[in-house]
Amino acid sequence: MKQTNHNFFYWSMATYNQREVYLIATTKGLCYVGTQNNEFKEVTNNFKSTFPDYHLEQNNEKLQPFLAELMAYFQQQRTFFTFPVDIRGTEFQLAVWNELRKIPYGQTYSYSQIASNLGSPNSVRAVAKAISSNPVLIIIPCHRVIGKNGDLVGYRGGIDMKKQLLELEIRKQPLLK
Repeated sequence: MKQTNHNFFYWSMATYNQREVYLIATTKGLCYVGTQNNEFKEVTNNFKSTFPDYHLEQNNEKLQPFLAELMAYFQQQRTFFTFPVDIRGTEFQLAVWNELRKIPYGQTYSYSQIASNLGSPNSVRAVAKAISSNPVLIIIPCHRVIGKNGDLVGYRGGIDMKKQLLELEIRKQPLLK
């Protein structure tokens, strides 16, 4: 059986400050940003559940536009991303992820602020769960969401990565030297 384009995924790796992050895209846009220094197995495990018949191939050329913008972000030459994303989730997850994209560069919101912005102030736990499922770290800036008391909590890339990203944006310290 011939595979259709929606089953083809292309991957590459971004390297910054001796850290590696996998990026994956379809022909429609970026669909996954992995966590720093994790094995490729993390990526394939993620796709097996969502895309059981996927075909994944390394293609640095196809990922170049995404890599270029991500590297410019790390070097503080970009505060937003212009490329398309191709993400899949429930209606609620997509609403939460869209709300995250509204958080301005260099600012943080709490989980309860996100829930209130969605018109559902009692859904903080559901919002947190949706945020933890964000497939495109950094691009959909879930690192900008903090605990109600200002603590850095809950980030798939780890608290260290979240702290570095916030320092990049708030204190203007580039991640690439």
